[in-house]
Amino acid sequence: MSRPVNDKNFDMVSTLYHASQGIQLSSQFSQDAKENSDQDAQAFFDRVSEHYEEIADEARKLLKRKL
Repeated sequence: MSRPVNDKNFDMVSTLYHASQGIQLSSQFSQDAKENSDQDAQAFFDRVSEHYEEIADEARKLLKRKL
């Protein structure tokens, strides 16, 4: 698959952006599960959100060092 931009900084920014979107979506999914009293799904989406937060945090730190 070809990418529109072949640039390591763009790749990092893109990863940060998509991880941030993942945080937002999984948090909403967690809230939806909570509203439907589905504790298993809520816990799952909370874990997913935490993973996205770790990825976003690492991307921010790497970008800060590289830019």
